[in-house]
Amino acid sequence: MVGLPVAVLCGTYALAVLYAGTLLSLTVLGLPFVVVALLGARGLGVPHRRLVRALLGEHVEAPAGPPRPDGLLARGRAVLTDPVAWRTLLYLVLRLPLGVLGFAAAVVLPLGCGWLIGFPLWGRLMEPDSPPGAWLNAASVLLGLALLAGAPGVLRAVSGANRRLAALLLGPVRTQRRVRELEAARAALLADNSDRLRRLERDLHDGTQARLVALAITLSLTEDALDPATGPDLARLRTLLDRARGQTEETVAELRLLTRGIHPVALDGGLGEALPGLAATSPVPVTLRLDLAERPHEAIERAVYFCAAELLTNIARHSGARTALLAATVRDGRVRLTVRDDGRGGATPGGGTGLAGLAERLAAVDGTLRVDSPPGGPTEVTAELPATL
Repeated sequence: MVGLPVAVLCGTYALAVLYAGTLLSLTVLGLPFVVVALLGARGLGVPHRRLVRALLGEHVEAPAGPPRPDGLLARGRAVLTDPVAWRTLLYLVLRLPLGVLGFAAAVVLPLGCGWLIGFPLWGRLMEPDSPPGAWLNAASVLLGLALLAGAPGVLRAVSGANRRLAALLLGPVRTQRRVRELEAARAALLADNSDRLRRLERDLHDGTQARLVALAITLSLTEDALDPATGPDLARLRTLLDRARGQTEETVAELRLLTRGIHPVALDGGLGEALPGLAATSPVPVTLRLDLAERPHEAIERAVYFCAAELLTNIARHSGARTALLAATVRDGRVRLTVRDDGRGGATPGGGTGLAGLAERLAAVDGTLRVDSPPGGPTEVTAELPATL
């Protein structure tokens, strides 16, 4: 009901400025008029987004502000080539017929249903001497009830068209939306990397450094055992050397564990060598299908490797699967990784399996993650990335 007067006013504005802009296009006033009209249309998109959010429950993200280059002519040119302003003007034009349809579905159709259902009574009141026939009364009531039953569906369809139109034309253009997504993904990745560096620093300080200090103390005690004044204590010397060897092995193992997430050594030979190594260490038997016609960028390889490792870990921990499939293809400048298992299914990005963080890491390199995991299985996770950055 609210949409009709808003649609009439804004639709009239849009049609009027288009008509006037066409007439003035042959004069010097044409371009300045169109610039002002487009700025006005852009401004009208703000209350429409609020109205759609308040009454239809559709949140439409506000687009980026209009460009503001230096110079009056440059600003006018920027407004004339602003896709957001033109899309908003198109929305105002298309919103007019939708406003009429919405008002008809919300007001005219229910009133018409009420009139049809009450037709026997209206007929008796208007023509008491010759009331309508019984078959006409019955048909009118049945038709009114049928239309009344369908009225909510019609209203929902029209409101759905309003939501889709607003989301399509009032939000940011595709390039702006993609830039925002990449900025958010990169910010999340930088925050994650900062956390990893802090954890690495803490582990090196609290773990590896302490082991190296203990090793230095052991070596110092070994030196004392070689005191020439009393002669070497061979039994103690052997014990201290065994302790030093054990501390060295533990320190090396801990360093390998800490540096595993920085750059896997297996990737030195590419995904063709790294992925079979991952599959071989999985507790669940994994079938490999590799079609690596070209070698992706180093950062892409690293993202694919960690994605495969995370997905195979999820299968071992959460799925209850007996077998799994890992397929990777690189062709036509795209990398596609598919991991499938015959487990219990029900995996979701927010289900505590790390899929949400994995999707953020892939988005940082312009990749996408798709999860298909109905309850009862099977689960199939597909990651697609560009082969080059």
